[in-house]
Amino acid sequence: MKRILSFLCIALLILGCLSGCARGGGEGAVYYLNFKPEQDAQWKALAKTYSDETGVKVTVVTAAAGTYEDTLAAEIVKSTPPTLFQVNGPVGLAGWKDYCYDLSDSAVYNQLTEDDFVLEEDDKVYGIAYVLETYGLIYNKKLLDRYFALDNAKVKSLNDVRSFDVFKALAEDIQANKEALGIKGAFTSAGMDSSSDWRFKTHLANLPIYYEYEEDDIDLSPAIKGTYLKEYRAIWDLYLKNATCAPGEIGAKTSDEAANEFNNGEAVFYQNGTWAWGDAMEQKIGADNVGMMPIYIGAEDEEDQGLCTGSENYWCVNKNAGEKNIQATLDFMEWVVTSEAGTKALAEEMGFVSPFKNAKKSTNPLIKAADQLLDEGKTPVSWDFSTIPSDQWKDGVGAALLAYAQGGLTDALWKDVETAFVDGWRKEYTAAH
Repeated sequence: MKRILSFLCIALLILGCLSGCARGGGEGAVYYLNFKPEQDAQWKALAKTYSDETGVKVTVVTAAAGTYEDTLAAEIVKSTPPTLFQVNGPVGLAGWKDYCYDLSDSAVYNQLTEDDFVLEEDDKVYGIAYVLETYGLIYNKKLLDRYFALDNAKVKSLNDVRSFDVFKALAEDIQANKEALGIKGAFTSAGMDSSSDWRFKTHLANLPIYYEYEEDDIDLSPAIKGTYLKEYRAIWDLYLKNATCAPGEIGAKTSDEAANEFNNGEAVFYQNGTWAWGDAMEQKIGADNVGMMPIYIGAEDEEDQGLCTGSENYWCVNKNAGEKNIQATLDFMEWVVTSEAGTKALAEEMGFVSPFKNAKKSTNPLIKAADQLLDEGKTPVSWDFSTIPSDQWKDGVGAALLAYAQGGLTDALWKDVETAFVDGWRKEYTAAH
């Protein structure tokens, strides 16, 4: 009997080893330093699913908003550093390339639908975009229809809004009729604390950068000229003067406050992106009642402008993580983009459009709005903010934007914004090169 039990134990051990070895045997581990706080819970749930299925430990740590670079710098030098991290594009890669494993022979690279979604230098693939995102002005359809029904409405249909001048008239008239509409402002608060300021010092700043690049037929500049800073001021003024709060209050306003204002029907417009869709917006507004439109600033031919579409989320594998951890990380990445659980989580739970062959179609209504504009032949605005020379540049512009708002929107304070934008760019570009 003892002999039979011994044989059974040995057989079970062998079967366990074979089963484990087929999926990596639990050897190696994954540590993913996630950039996106809004998908923290979903990534942790997906990591647990993978660990339960394979026995491989996957740890997900999410950096607080606005702290990713600092968090990565602190974590990468630890004895158990991230095995999987992110960079935001070519500029971000420059600071981390020495840590990046060449992904050109990886399974996840072979799953891409196009080579455009990689960061490549010297025939090596250092980063792979795992999500394509879009941002613009999210709007509440019910509130807009309520405005259009007013006898004195200056704009009668969103179809008439194809330029900054018409959009300005619409926003200002909504603000003038806010009591009749039962709202607090045309726009949500333009919060300038660290959870929210990126929407304006980076995403809104992309518009003047994009139009200058288009005019000069370039895709990178060592010295931005500020050709479209007048237009940048116009759209910033519009946000500040027609919002749920006074301009001087935005320093303390947060990302959550802006989201709550929109989801609770207190504002018609909310500058954000496809990632903003979630349970709160779905439950309080509903998929049929949200849309997204371009951010018009007054540039020439902007009636053909679409939404801002691109990626600042490139996966990089830490080449110093150790052979077993690297392989475990590559296996996890492949599973995420090919398995039923992984592709469903990316598309349905995180709301992502992913550039992989097995990607599922997202149910996110904001993505559907972006697709509709593409079908209409509108030209997407590229994410040229990935060429911004440093985070210090963003912080300088953000501080100047806040001082301008709190100081009364004066010409003198706008000069400081121009200085931070133009002189700051040259200074930071020179320091980085």
